[in-house]
Amino acid sequence: MSVAFFLQMAVIVAACRAFGWLLKRFFDQPQVIGEMIAGIVLGPSLLGLLAPDLQHHLFPKETKSVLFVGAQLGVGLYMFLVGVGFRADHFKANAKSAVTVSLSGMVAPFMVAVALTPWLMGMNLFGKGVSHFQAMLFMGAAISITAFPVLARIIQERGLTKTPLGSLALSSGAIDDAGAWTVLAIVLASFGGGPAVALKAVIGGGLFALFMLTVSPKLLAPLGRWAEREGKVTPPLLGVVIMLFMLSAWAMDAAGLHSVFGGFLLGAAMPRGVLTRELKKSLEPLTVALLVPMFFTFSGLNTQINLLNSWSLAAVALVILAGSILAKGGACWAAARLTGQDNATAMGIGALMNARGLMELIIINIGLQKGIIGPALFSMLVVMALVTTLMTSPLFEQVYGKQARARGELGALNEDEDDDLVPAGAKA
Repeated sequence: MSVAFFLQMAVIVAACRAFGWLLKRFFDQPQVIGEMIAGIVLGPSLLGLLAPDLQHHLFPKETKSVLFVGAQLGVGLYMFLVGVGFRADHFKANAKSAVTVSLSGMVAPFMVAVALTPWLMGMNLFGKGVSHFQAMLFMGAAISITAFPVLARIIQERGLTKTPLGSLALSSGAIDDAGAWTVLAIVLASFGGGPAVALKAVIGGGLFALFMLTVSPKLLAPLGRWAEREGKVTPPLLGVVIMLFMLSAWAMDAAGLHSVFGGFLLGAAMPRGVLTRELKKSLEPLTVALLVPMFFTFSGLNTQINLLNSWSLAAVALVILAGSILAKGGACWAAARLTGQDNATAMGIGALMNARGLMELIIINIGLQKGIIGPALFSMLVVMALVTTLMTSPLFEQVYGKQARARGELGALNEDEDDDLVPAGAKA
């Protein structure tokens, strides 16, 4: 199995870097977009279709469990880095507009989910035993999510970091994602195992979150002082942090939720300063270069776009895509206008908030893993995640960026930054 694993990882890393470079070079898209596409290319949707023997040789079924564990470690560490880079001040800036935009960007997609769920359930696109209410909540979370890390990257690349629009988009995205993850937690807590399992998830997850947000910052403060004394993160200190990450991920999995919640909450609770800065330097390169590509590939191996092989399923995919774009983008535009933003700024907000990216893939992978959705709906939502993320940068430039640069309100596009995937807030 180790022979297959090392060959897999060589192919995965090469494909992700190559597609990331191509998308950045020719289409001005973040590295993460290329990695999302690379994962699908390596799966049954393309490689498995064109060269099934080669695809089976590279990714035999018996190695999927290894990739699954690596993917969970990768996405957990990634969410830890998102938490480490999380900036609470984005909640405070433009509070009224941010709350209005984020709530509108959740309510409208949930209305679309309410309308679509009976139709989707009638086509047997959800897992067995999933109730109408659970299906509706899951679809609402999946349609309303914003790709907060990708959003932060786009804002940095487009020179929006210190602008009111950038602050509004980031703060709205943060609130939006917090709400979507909360809804997902409720779905996971209510799914399967009866009321005892749901109660354990709700109480256990709630107590853990409360502990991490209130008590743990004081308990973790000595780690910050340790890093300040050393001026860096030493191997013993890094070992302690990794141990705490593993325990946090275990606690959320044991509660019946998902390890990503534990990783994010621990990262958000970490003392700011030398510790968080050096942790990103220590963990980010390996996470984004090796572990996150494992997640994209595992997602790609579960994505079978060829399942959408009938006009009816293709129509469903188009309806989900159109509903997601119009509900999310339109609601955020309208909310920004109602809170006093001019039309161009509101259009820019709508374009930015419509990106779903990695956050969408995390949610739908959890849904597939837990049996909430079936492979066909999973593939539809992968397509939605790709299209909405691909359209974000060019649409933003069209509705806001070009005019703002012509007026001198924004500088030239930032072409000097490394094109790696950057966790939320890391450079914002």
